[in-house]
Amino acid sequence: MEYIVEKIGMSRTIGVPSKPVTLLRVLDAKVCEVNNGTAIVAYPNGKKTNKAVEGQQKKYSLSSEYNRFVTLEVANSEAGNLDFSPLAEAKVVKATFKTKGRGFTGAMKRWNFGGGPAEHGHRFNRRTGSIGSNEYPGRVMKGKKMAGHYGNETNSVKNEIISFDAENNILVVSGSVSGANGALGRVKVAK
Repeated sequence: MEYIVEKIGMSRTIGVPSKPVTLLRVLDAKVCEVNNGTAIVAYPNGKKTNKAVEGQQKKYSLSSEYNRFVTLEVANSEAGNLDFSPLAEAKVVKATFKTKGRGFTGAMKRWNFGGGPAEHGHRFNRRTGSIGSNEYPGRVMKGKKMAGHYGNETNSVKNEIISFDAENNILVVSGSVSGANGALGRVKVAK
């Protein structure tokens, strides 16, 4: 079973020893159509809309707040509100989020390179250093670790469920989850 979640942030449990935990808000969603365990699910995200979204809302008779559609594995057998009961019984979930984007980044930050000496007179400082070879093969090899776009990649992590507050739809998982606070991702109940 899969759910769309919003990352609230990190905290810790009160006890000895305390554990780091991540708080996730499970978004209210409407199941529009069910086919063999997978379903078209609508969830609210901002106010952005277009004619395609309006057509889907009209087709499934949804209110204007449900403006995003996604295909998920669900416990529901028919259309209606998304069933949260599997989360109450689950022990482990797989959280999939986009990591924080860091833009164009140098090799030291992106690949944890050491860099050169930073004393007076040196020009090496935070540079990459030698990247190619001399006579053979006489080119930069594919896959060489260099400066470039860093972050904004999909990342999945398995987390143990600490608790699930069904009234407020707050899921508490142990450890950290990728992405910035407020980021949307999905959570899948692990087998």
